Amino acid sequence: MRARTLPLSRQRSGGGKPIARKALAIAAVVSLGTGLLAGCADDGGSDGDGSSSDSEGKTKITMGLFGTMGFKEAGLYDEYEKLNPDIKIEQTVVERNENYYPALLNHLTTNSGLMDVQAIEIANIAEIVGTQADKFVDMSKAEGVDKANWLDWKWAQATTKDGQTVGLGTDIGPMAICYRKDLFEKAGLPTDREEVGKLWAGDWNKFIETGERYQKKAGKDTFFMDSPGGLLNAVLSSEKEKFYDSSGEVIYKTNPAVKNAFDLTAKAAEKGLVQSQTQFQPAWDTTIANSKFATVACPPWMLGTIKGKAKPEDAGKWDVAVAPKSGNWGGSFLGVPKSGKNVEEAQKLVAWLTAPEQQAKLFKVQGSFPSTPGAYDSPEVTGAKNEMTGDSPIGEIFSEAAKQIPTQVIGPKDQIIQQGLTDNGVILVTKGKSAKDAWETATKTIDNNLDQ
Repeated sequence: MRARTLPLSRQRSGGGKPIARKALAIAAVVSLGTGLLAGCADDGGSDGDGSSSDSEGKTKITMGLFGTMGFKEAGLYDEYEKLNPDIKIEQTVVERNENYYPALLNHLTTNSGLMDVQAIEIANIAEIVGTQADKFVDMSKAEGVDKANWLDWKWAQATTKDGQTVGLGTDIGPMAICYRKDLFEKAGLPTDREEVGKLWAGDWNKFIETGERYQKKAGKDTFFMDSPGGLLNAVLSSEKEKFYDSSGEVIYKTNPAVKNAFDLTAKAAEKGLVQSQTQFQPAWDTTIANSKFATVACPPWMLGTIKGKAKPEDAGKWDVAVAPKSGNWGGSFLGVPKSGKNVEEAQKLVAWLTAPEQQAKLFKVQGSFPSTPGAYDSPEVTGAKNEMTGDSPIGEIFSEAAKQIPTQVIGPKDQIIQQGLTDNGVILVTKGKSAKDAWETATKTIDNNLDQ
C-alpha cells in the first residue's frame, strides 16, 4: 500500500467495527504470486541476526516490515536510540507484502520466529483481527497510548469485538494523481494542477478520455498510466463496497462497482493507455526512471517510491492533482507479538513511532500520511514539499483528499481478490486477451484461491 509499503490502505477503508466473516480459517500458507495492491519500494534486507541483545549489551528490538515504511529513512530509529541509549533497533524488510504476509501467518500459526514488532498491511488486518488476535499484545493498554489520537475508523480496523487492539495505525493513503508536467505539455494538455484536476473531476471515465487525448499526441514512446493494476485499484478504492458487503459476504462477482472498474480498466488497456506492467516489480521500477508513463494513482507514500526510482534530473517535473474521486490506498499497523523477546520495550517503541509527532516527521520525509489527526496542523504536514513535485502543496492536497475518503468495507481475503483481478485479470488485456476472457480467468483464479 505504502509499497509502503506494499498496497499502506491508510484508509478509511473498512472503517467501523470489524465485521463478522465466513470462512476465516487460515489456509495453508501459499505463495500469492506477483503484483499487489499495497506496495511500496524496497529498503530491503535484514539489519541483524534476531538475537535479543547486541555485542554492547543493548536490548535489540527487531522489526519485521514490508516495503519502504520509512522509519529508518526518516531518522526515527536514530532519534529513539538517542532518547533510549540502551536500545538498538534492527529491521528485516521484505519488499512485497504478498511475500511478507504468508510468512507472517506461518509464524503466527506456529507461534515461532516472530519479530518483536510486526507490520500488518490494511488488506490483511481483518484476517489478523479475526483469527490471530490472541497472538498479539493489546496495544490499547500499552503505556502512552491514547485511542483519541487516531482516526476512529483507523483504530476500529485493528480492534476486536471485545476491545483488543492488535496494532497501532501508522498511516493512511488518501488518493491523488501524480503526473508528469513535461509529458503533459508535450501532449498538448494543461500542466497547472488545478486545470489538470478539472479534466477528470468526479468521473473516472473522464480520466480515460484524458488518456486518449494524451496518447494521440504522445505516440508510442510513453503511456498515459503506469499499469492496469494501478488504475483498477484506484477506481475500486473510491467505492464504499468492493469485495465484501457489511455482513461479511463475498460480493466481488456480483458487485456492479467491481465489474465496472474492471471493464473501464480493460478499455484503457485495449486502447493502449496503460503499460503492460505489474507495479513494484523491477521492470516497473525502470519505467519510472526512464519516464515511460505520465500518470500514476498516487497516495502520499507513492511520492517516496517515485523519489527512490526516478532519475535526479526528473526532480520537479512531477506534480499532484486531485483524483477523479477520493479513495484510499494503503495503510499499515504495527503489532507486538506476545512471543517476542522484548515485549515491553517493543510496546514502548510502537507507541512512540505511531505518535502524532513521529507520524508528522514520517510524512515530511517519506510521504506516509498520518492516521493521527493531531499531526495535520503540524508544520511538517501543512508546509510539506517533495523534491519530485517542486512547490506543490502536497500536505494541503492530501489533507483535503483525506476528508473525502469513503468508509470502505475491508474483508479478510481482499488481498487475494485484488491480486486476482490485477495479476490474473486486467493485465491479460494488455497481452491480447479480451476483457471477457480476462474476467473469466481472474474469477476462476480467485474462487480457487478462496476455496469456493
